[in-house]
Amino acid sequence: MFGAGAVIGVLGGAEFRLPLLIGLFGFAALSAVILNKAMSLVVVLVALPARLAAVPASEVAAHWPVATNLLVGSLLGAWAGAAWAVRMRGSTLYKVLAALMVLMAAALLVTHTVTPGTLTLSLWAQVPCGVVAGFGIGVVAAIMGVAGGELLIPTIVLLFAVDVKIAGILSLLVSLPTMLVAFARYSRDGSFAVLGTNLRFTMVMVAGPIAGAALGGLLLGVLSDLVLIPALVVILLVSAVKLARHD
Repeated sequence: MFGAGAVIGVLGGAEFRLPLLIGLFGFAALSAVILNKAMSLVVVLVALPARLAAVPASEVAAHWPVATNLLVGSLLGAWAGAAWAVRMRGSTLYKVLAALMVLMAAALLVTHTVTPGTLTLSLWAQVPCGVVAGFGIGVVAAIMGVAGGELLIPTIVLLFAVDVKIAGILSLLVSLPTMLVAFARYSRDGSFAVLGTNLRFTMVMVAGPIAGAALGGLLLGVLSDLVLIPALVVILLVSAVKLARHD
């Protein structure tokens, strides 16, 4: 379990953990999503203080309207996404997860191969766009059990012209309450019991990414993005195909 978690840390995200929970450990789709959400929450709680310590608080605080704008949508999206997930038939949820895997692969490819620009929007256009984008990201994060950073960071850079380093911190600040809202909705469903019965498993799997992240950082110095990013995209697409075929 620790080894699997370490592999996730090397790969870099909870979107890679989800197919392992389903394919390797045999969890049903909804149970895997709930476990993935719990692990993502712990990882964000660990990462957030370290990120905040690396950047002056004044710089982060100056962008509180951005986080607030996205949160209005993402909190609603998280509740809606979790509600849809618990109501879906298992076979439907597998296909939805497969489609979202393809979306995450596309986001990974675009954000690491294209220099993000910014949109010049008036405040009256920027605010509703932020709410709509936040809602969509909240839905995706809730259904996949991820923090949503791969979607939040480019959205913050594109819509609000924020430096990518600050965008990374803002994405965590948006992700944390968004995940808590999804948790609150999932806790109303009987499938949430999987978390209590697999608590030890969850903690061991969470410990792995901490070690894996360090190794992943070393690999970044060895493997160029021209090799690493296409490999990660292929992994996501293969996982998507397997999930789509899952009964």
